[in-house]
Amino acid sequence: MNIEVSKVAKLPTTHGEFLIQSFKEGIKEHLVIYTKNLPEVPNVRIHSECLTGDAIGSIKCDCQAQLNYALDFINENDGIVIYLRQEGRDIGLLNKVNAYALQDSGLDTVEANHQLGFKDDERTYEIVDFILDYLKIDKINLLSNNPAKSSNLKVKIVNRIPIKVGKTEENTGYLQVKKDKMDHLL
Repeated sequence: MNIEVSKVAKLPTTHGEFLIQSFKEGIKEHLVIYTKNLPEVPNVRIHSECLTGDAIGSIKCDCQAQLNYALDFINENDGIVIYLRQEGRDIGLLNKVNAYALQDSGLDTVEANHQLGFKDDERTYEIVDFILDYLKIDKINLLSNNPAKSSNLKVKIVNRIPIKVGKTEENTGYLQVKKDKMDHLL
């Protein structure tokens, strides 16, 4: 794995004062946002990019609400948000929009991915292992509802901290699919 690592910079946000660093893996540039004083077992959110939710405010998903929750949580409790450039469960923005169109015609998020020739979830987490190793972290408290994240990491997970946010009329079916078909702990 050939990874280029940026310098560390300050990042003042509406959620608090953080440090920021980028890890470039091929064409993907991942972001690490963290508090100045990391505890021995930091609180860590692994968040995959969701342009429509995170930046535009789509309520078809709960991504923006989870990201905002995580940033507030790590600001108050010290920790890290690892922002992975894995748009649309790593099918890319173009395919994500095509999946949205299939969802508009009645398919759920998993069925739409299958229709486009993808697995339920194409994401991988090797870069997370690299980042945590780079930061000399071997134990974490994981902020996640997704059991696939904890089972795919090499780091020891001391506690799983659930994220219960973002349920709207528009994403109720989406969240139900995450629970029923992807085993999310909601």
